[in-house]
Amino acid sequence: MSPYNESVSVINTPFGNAADDMWEYEDIYPNPQYSTQNRMLFILAIVSMIVISLSLIALPREITAGSLPIIGQNETDIALNVENTDTIAEDQTASDITITSPSGSISSIFTPEVQHWESKIIEWSEAFSLDPNIIATIMQIESCGNPEAVSVAGAQGLFQVMPFHFSGNENMLDPDTNAMRGLNFYNEQLRYTGNDELLSFAGYNGGYAASGGNYANWPDETKRYYNWAKGIYADAQSGATSSETLETWLAAGGAAGCQIAAAKLNIN
Repeated sequence: MSPYNESVSVINTPFGNAADDMWEYEDIYPNPQYSTQNRMLFILAIVSMIVISLSLIALPREITAGSLPIIGQNETDIALNVENTDTIAEDQTASDITITSPSGSISSIFTPEVQHWESKIIEWSEAFSLDPNIIATIMQIESCGNPEAVSVAGAQGLFQVMPFHFSGNENMLDPDTNAMRGLNFYNEQLRYTGNDELLSFAGYNGGYAASGGNYANWPDETKRYYNWAKGIYADAQSGATSSETLETWLAAGGAAGCQIAAAKLNIN
């Protein structure tokens, strides 16, 4: 008997004619040339992936390095950059500044109009970590304690703060709001000058161009302000009972502002 039974279906193989449309020789026995090319392509793909991965790792470092400030940047440019920002944040405090500790009172050299604000000055000195005599010196020169003082340039309140330092819904003449904005600005000057209290007085009047610049280049107004503040503050800190500098300031025109302040505060 033949081992091939004709009743059994013939199984087509890749070599049978019936499968010619489905199979190619290379599917079973690939061309060695094609295998070599495929291996080369595979290796090239792996190398490409490694190069891309290394590039992605290095890129953030380059971006970070490029975004750092340039050491030695021109000081004038720094001042302009700072002045064009919102210098005072509403919730900012000065707790990170270390200067003279508040003494709990202000010197007796200040005029009665400034003495009127002593309890508030002490409160502000604690809130903004400032010597109360610094606060009293600024108030003395700026408004002599008149909470409604407005300058020709538009400066407002006890500390004569310019309107652009306030947010839209703030009452610029409110003593606490005015103090917050003004004293935060003084503390910005302290940061800029490395805690130089006297240069910060100049900066309070003339901005960063004054606190970071040369005395000879200051406007006359800033020079006068610096000299008044320097003398008055020195006398206040010395424990003196009177101040020749303050008397000179009053004689130079400060007395007129103090008379207005006295009327506003009902001080006889």
